Amino acid sequence: MHFKLIIVFVDDDKTDLVLDTARQGGAKGATVINNARGQGMKQSKTFFGLTLEAQRDVVLMLVEEHLSRFIMEKIATVADFDNTPGTGIAIQIDVEDAIGVMHQVEVLQQELEGSL
Repeated sequence: MHFKLIIVFVDDDKTDLVLDTARQGGAKGATVINNARGQGMKQSKTFFGLTLEAQRDVVLMLVEEHLSRFIMEKIATVADFDNTPGTGIAIQIDVEDAIGVMHQVEVLQQELEGSL
């Protein structure tokens, strides 16, 4: 079984929406890194040297490769990534190898067998 790592950079008020959508799309779990910072095309506004920007979260999901694009598209739709600049982005990276995911592989195999 082959996996993709989906990395989602999202406003913290949409993290739960992203997690719920990914789970509905077939993701079996996720890791959330809170309070990430970054810069987009426009520089953040400052007030007395403090940046005035919403907190972002980084969501990491290891998913089966056949589900990855579907999950990313669902996330982008519900979180409005393409229509609202600065809302978030999602990327996927090929995973060459993974350890500690045998339970996830077993569950995915059972789901695939059940759908055939």
